Amino acid sequence: MTECQYCGQRIRKRAPKIERGEDEPRQRRQRRQRSLPKLKRGEIPGIRVDTRPYGTMALLLVALSGTVVWSTGRVTVHDLGGIYGAIPLGGEWWRLVAAPFVHDNAGYAFIALLAVGVFGTALERRFNWFVPVALFIACGAAGCALVVGLDAGNTWGANGAALGLLAAWTVEWRLTRNDDETDRIGLWVFAAVLFGLSAAWPPANIVAAVGGAAAGALGGFALAQRSR
Repeated sequence: MTECQYCGQRIRKRAPKIERGEDEPRQRRQRRQRSLPKLKRGEIPGIRVDTRPYGTMALLLVALSGTVVWSTGRVTVHDLGGIYGAIPLGGEWWRLVAAPFVHDNAGYAFIALLAVGVFGTALERRFNWFVPVALFIACGAAGCALVVGLDAGNTWGANGAALGLLAAWTVEWRLTRNDDETDRIGLWVFAAVLFGLSAAWPPANIVAAVGGAAAGALGGFALAQRSR
């Protein structure tokens, strides 16, 4: 719209057509196709890298696979690595690593593996895939070893490993990011449910739970020193 310079009446006028070069549409497409490079871990402090937790997913997949194999009825918990207090461990030390992956109860598996998924993912996004995998194996084995050393009965399943991941994440968070907004009630609920699981299901041995949590706390302290 424009106005007549003599009478002031508004006159509708078509805008002049601007000639564009032949290569302009191509340049436009190239500009639209450009995107920012993938954010690297630690590139911007306080910004979490959105990656898929492949290490945690692998742990869950192995544990669920063990449950599926056990459900066929062709193998027993002991065959898969479960530790029975009445049967001497002998030289089968591999059971200390295998036992946390064995579950013979759907409720037990759901609760323990849910905690592994939550805190394993949190640790993996803050560090890398190796951290939750190493902590799961170390904390689970530490809990089983304590049960064997104290002759405290049977043990298998991921309860001790889950508490280890929870303890590692909590200790590292308290030492490095205590002012961060985190649902502390949720942490206490997870811990209470996992410890209560030991009373509800004997293979989720309370001794293994304490041993796993203690090992996880040490791991969290080590991670906090690395983060500083």
